[in-house]
Amino acid sequence: MRVVIQEDYQKMCQWAANYIAGKIKAHKGERPFVLGLPTGSSPLGVYAELIRKNKAGEISFKNVVTFNMDEYVGLPREHDQSYWYFMWSNFFDHIDIPKDNVNILNGMAEDLEAECARYEAKIASYGGIDLFLGGIGVDGHLAFNEPFTSLTSRTGVRLLTTDTRIVNSRFFGNDPEKVPASALSVGIGTVTDSKEVLVLISGHNKARALAATVEGGVSQKWTGSALQAHNAAIIACDEPACGELTVDTYKYFLDIEKNERL
Repeated sequence: MRVVIQEDYQKMCQWAANYIAGKIKAHKGERPFVLGLPTGSSPLGVYAELIRKNKAGEISFKNVVTFNMDEYVGLPREHDQSYWYFMWSNFFDHIDIPKDNVNILNGMAEDLEAECARYEAKIASYGGIDLFLGGIGVDGHLAFNEPFTSLTSRTGVRLLTTDTRIVNSRFFGNDPEKVPASALSVGIGTVTDSKEVLVLISGHNKARALAATVEGGVSQKWTGSALQAHNAAIIACDEPACGELTVDTYKYFLDIEKNERL
């Protein structure tokens, strides 16, 4: 596992955006570059920087196919808190990606299990995901894979914990009851099957989750800890998120990154 520590959220996002852009530009061949994407507050700075790069002509998304991590069950696309709405408002509407290249789970599907199976099959049809960008919750969950979700799980229906609904209630008038009780989500196995995984962790409130993900044992309690078993996992974090790391761990990753390139 590689841990890249940046001074603050903005620098963390710039580093991550540069890394993603570099991978897209280095991609060769007719097969599109397949990019997994998250929603939430963590990636907003990355999306803003990628939009800037696109508008400046530094990068194109015309040969990129995306798969989003998750979507609420029961929210139509037009709902301002659906993840479909979030992604188009904050990213896709501002770059040159073809509409048909965007893939987001349908939380309004009549058969949710069939929708999840379809999603997994479509990912496989592209040969898997090249790079999955993600974020981790305060309880260490990756996508909507709440604590004690199987670390080999595939895309499926997930029931949301009370804690997650409380955290997300800030987008629903601070009323946890208005937050959908379930969502469709890629599995931990879906994410770790990707060739690379890049996870963003920022802020002091994520410090315990970062420590558990990096220093703790691989455990269903902290589903993000599955990244420890991935051959090409990167965590990009800011200084405030490092508050629970041991001093030696913190110094180790700062030292080893001195001579690393993107």
